[in-house]
Amino acid sequence: MADATAATDTHPTSTPKVAIVTGGSRGIGRAVVEALLDTGYRVFFGSKSQDSVARATAELQPRFGATVAGRPLDVRRQEQVDAFAAWVLAEAGRIDCLVNNAGTGTFAPVDGLSGDQWREVIETNLSGAFYCIHAVAATMKAQGGGWIFNVASLAARSPMAGGAAYNASKYGMLGMSEAAMLDLRQFGVRVAAILPGSVDTSFGNPGARSADRSWMLAPVDVAATILHFLSFPDRALPSLVELRPTRPPHRT
Repeated sequence: MADATAATDTHPTSTPKVAIVTGGSRGIGRAVVEALLDTGYRVFFGSKSQDSVARATAELQPRFGATVAGRPLDVRRQEQVDAFAAWVLAEAGRIDCLVNNAGTGTFAPVDGLSGDQWREVIETNLSGAFYCIHAVAATMKAQGGGWIFNVASLAARSPMAGGAAYNASKYGMLGMSEAAMLDLRQFGVRVAAILPGSVDTSFGNPGARSADRSWMLAPVDVAATILHFLSFPDRALPSLVELRPTRPPHRT
């Protein structure tokens, strides 16, 4: 009679779904990485700094083991984005979820921005997201499904003084996200834009004028939104959410 272990071995576990998270070493991206890992995803994350990748990997792998891996990634460089996606496919064989989270901001009056500052913000926040979508779309279409999340900002709706570059990048990201949703939905690929308000991260936030940051959203709130979207049945496509702090401070 075969032992119980042998019987169990005839039923291999299912292949985990695979996610890519850009800007995944800290802040919102890190919260998303951990949330996806907790739900059983295999997660590959990118971050611009080798040091930040190494630090996050050292913190995550004792808990999650080989289900998480990171590499340096500058999303402004399309060749790096393509190589990153190819690496994930070589390692995991599929891509089920992309979270476009990498972002930067430079805040100054429009006539005080340099051309280099403008290009850095636009190329990171907007072009970088496009390069990532471009790199995974064919794979997701061939699989017959997938999720693409574009973490934008309420700055995609509300211009602010000093926000010319940042507002332009996030307005553009929202428009691109909604167009991509229309392009890909018939292939089973769902695209959603998430527009958080003020989030308590190290990212420079000109709207956070109070020393008390307890009113702000937490990175896990954005991660929870992504997990909620992932729980929707295939027939449903939530494509946009504005996520606001419940009780922001009164402006004087």
